[in-house]
Order: sequence, then C-alpha cells, then structure tokens
Amino acid sequence: MLDNTPRTFIGATTFQVTGMTCDHCQRAVTEEISRIPGIRAVAVDLATGSVTVTAAQPVDRADVAHAVGEAGYTLIP
Repeated sequence: MLDNTPRTFIGATTFQVTGMTCDHCQRAVTEEISRIPGIRAVAVDLATGSVTVTAAQPVDRADVAHAVGEAGYTLIP
C-alpha cells in the first residue's frame, strides 16, 4: 500500500485488480473478499478492473490484498 494511504477503511472503497477477465474471476474475487469480517458488499467491474468493497466496520487493506491474492489476482497499491 502507499505510505499516505490509511491502513483501514470503513464504507465504500475502490481497488484496482489485475488479471480479471471473466465471470469466474468476478466470482472468485467476490467470494474471497466477502469472507473478510465486516465486509457488507463487493462489486467487481471487469471492464475497468476495479473492485468496490463496502465495509460496515474497520477493514485492513492488507486483508483485502490477501483475499485478492487467494483468488489468484493482484491488487494494485
């Protein structure tokens, strides 16, 4: 993550993810991120490579990056 980016977030935050090209990619990323405690919603836009994550409680950005990695993709810091 960038040094000036807060480590945690609440509410909606959009991340850029590389490598997503199909519905399977969308499902895999959504499922992994949804497992993080406090996540309320995940919206993947394949056309832009963006993932908007909505959290109801503080969520660590590193946890989102790890979940994206578990799905087989890379979060761009």
